[in-house]
Amino acid sequence: EVQLVESGGGLVQAGGSLRLSCAASGFTFDDYAIGWFRQAPGKEREGVSYISSIDGRTYYADSVKGRFTISSDNAKNMVYLQMNSLKPEDAAFYYCAAGRGGLLIHEYDYWGQGTRVTVSS
Repeated sequence: EVQLVESGGGLVQAGGSLRLSCAASGFTFDDYAIGWFRQAPGKEREGVSYISSIDGRTYYADSVKGRFTISSDNAKNMVYLQMNSLKPEDAAFYYCAAGRGGLLIHEYDYWGQGTRVTVSS
């Protein structure tokens, strides 16, 4: 059974940091890119970042470049999203997903249930 389980969300003040984790199981981790998406209330789900399974390259949405860092530990089937200098507009449910890579929803086959990030101003 494919599983993607996010953790690490919570409440943080603006300017603070959080580290999200995504634990993957049930599929060949090295065959998939892992992406992070987020969805705020009333808004569409948007791609935040992804890491390529082919060459480990990382990609970021413009809104988070320079503040967020994605990384992976292939030995543990884990992907992380370090979020620094958080802004109120970063508040959302964050989801990890496995697929062929990219920042578009249709590029991913498997999804986690999400973890909530709240940023107070």
